Amino acid sequence: MIIPAATATSGLQQLWFVLICVLWLGYFTLEGFDFGVGTLLPFIAKDDLDRRVLINTIGPTWDGNEVWLLTAGGATFAAFPLWYATVFSGFYLALFLVLAALIIRGVAFEYRSKKDDASWRAWWDRAIFWGSALPALLWGVAFADFLHGVPLGAGAIWQGNFFDLVKPYALLGGVTTLSLFTLHGATFLGLKTEGEIHQRATALAQRLVPVSFASLFGFLFWTYLSAHSWHRSGLVPPFLPILGIVILAGVGWLVHEKLDGWAFAATSAVIVILFVTLFLNMYPNVLVSSVSAHDTLTLSQTASHPYTLKVMSIVAAIFTPVVLIYQGWTYWVFAQRVRRPQVAPAATH
Repeated sequence: MIIPAATATSGLQQLWFVLICVLWLGYFTLEGFDFGVGTLLPFIAKDDLDRRVLINTIGPTWDGNEVWLLTAGGATFAAFPLWYATVFSGFYLALFLVLAALIIRGVAFEYRSKKDDASWRAWWDRAIFWGSALPALLWGVAFADFLHGVPLGAGAIWQGNFFDLVKPYALLGGVTTLSLFTLHGATFLGLKTEGEIHQRATALAQRLVPVSFASLFGFLFWTYLSAHSWHRSGLVPPFLPILGIVILAGVGWLVHEKLDGWAFAATSAVIVILFVTLFLNMYPNVLVSSVSAHDTLTLSQTASHPYTLKVMSIVAAIFTPVVLIYQGWTYWVFAQRVRRPQVAPAATH
């Protein structure tokens, strides 16, 4: 494979890098609380009715949230095909695990109540837990690797294996996203439930804040210290990661004061700040090589033809508002809290 020489990044390339970032931010913010609810399922629910209440909080929206992932992947494939191809080659096993987990989780949502049997539902509940916790961990590992570096040689040839992806920095990134998404799910449940489930969710959210704070602080501090050695362009203002840490520190107080909406907004903001920090540190690179700085892939090297980007921009300008309006309407329709009496008895066959 011949890699084109690095050139100046064009406006269209920058635009599509920003748009792809926005798609990932939307995915992690919305799917993040889905992952959190699934991860918290065995810790908050005390009986099957509780578990079904938790599942019903995300039931109308979880599949729509995954559209953000599909769109982000499709946009990357069309706008930066070499970036897409290299990631799916080197991260094949990790992405396969994510895909398998998402499939199993989706099937579990649909099938857990198809049979009136406690053991049947218990197995599907385990699938929901692992199908939520595993992607929440692996996405953090993947994006930390994008920034920290992977064994990428000349010609975008992968020179490593799966274990090269799970170095200490990447693992800390995974722990950070797992803890943040779990906290995000707890604040979402505080916003969407009432009674004992609400009390358990808020109590657990307060206990999760110190864990999330420690992992986020460590990860961002490591990222900031190492940014220059990773050939970053220094676009990240110091106040941005500090702002994220300060907001996260206030989540416990917001939960204690029963400001459920503000607590959920705060965890959403922290997730956005975390990934904005990572994307800004990456720019203008898209995949850093740990072998040689000369083998690092940049926007200009991996981008499609300018005409392709132009056509994509026109299509995105037409259809993106429609999708956003539709999804916003969905959340508006299902904005009410989920209560135990509202949940119908489990289906029997």
